[in-house]
Amino acid sequence: MLARIDWGWRWLGTAFSFLLFGIGGVFLSLVVFPLLRLIPGSSEKRQRRAKKVVHRTFLFYIRLMRFLGVLSYRTENLEALKGARLVLANHPSLLDVVFLIALIPNANCVVKGRLLRHIWTRGPIMQAGYILNHDQEDVIEQANRAMARGDTLIVFPEGTRTQPGEPLALRRGASQVAVRCNTDITPVIIHCAPTTLTKQDRWYQVPRSRVRFQISVKPLIPVAPFVENTVASRAARSLTRHLTEYFNQEVSLHEQSAPGTQKNDYRRAGSGGYNA
Repeated sequence: MLARIDWGWRWLGTAFSFLLFGIGGVFLSLVVFPLLRLIPGSSEKRQRRAKKVVHRTFLFYIRLMRFLGVLSYRTENLEALKGARLVLANHPSLLDVVFLIALIPNANCVVKGRLLRHIWTRGPIMQAGYILNHDQEDVIEQANRAMARGDTLIVFPEGTRTQPGEPLALRRGASQVAVRCNTDITPVIIHCAPTTLTKQDRWYQVPRSRVRFQISVKPLIPVAPFVENTVASRAARSLTRHLTEYFNQEVSLHEQSAPGTQKNDYRRAGSGGYNA
């Protein structure tokens, strides 16, 4: 009985959280960002203000979900993100980008162009100056400019959410950015148990136990050994192979060491007590 009550409460909390996300995105687009544009300053300053608003909004959002009991989370070695230029992370859940932007005050990110179709995401993307992944050359150029002005660029090298139970398959785009911008990589391993909000999941498929996130920042991966004495295309291929092996190994280690089931289970009851 208690397990069913707990699940019902988290289902309501999840529904409220998704509703709030949509309303919040519309409110930012129609009210907050138009007001910010009235403040004098260059386009770069306006984008920086918008990034801070999105950062603080997402930080409030993940704390609210934790308060409601929808999820819990903890971080490891978060101080290593200070000064990071290029953050690469695995992508087990729809909430990954929310967590990373909430944890990085000056975050920029590469986003899918189709997100501009939705009013609750179009405003934040355009006003904060996030990079659209329409064209690889344009992405690299914009990424270089963003990191040069002090942004921390977030990229999911898989290009889409991870398929549960399958090895990570990294695309070459993230390595192209690292190699051609000559930027060291700060890897982040995101562990989510039980799995939730994968490409196969709907928001209303709430697991029977509370979702627990662990965000672990790993030591810097220097790009110099990959770019020395070789052309950029070959360096990117070599770096992609290395990153694929690295992320698969790290994700596997986290899955073995983290508590809780690794698969989403809508039948089994349980309770979560994993708090940051």
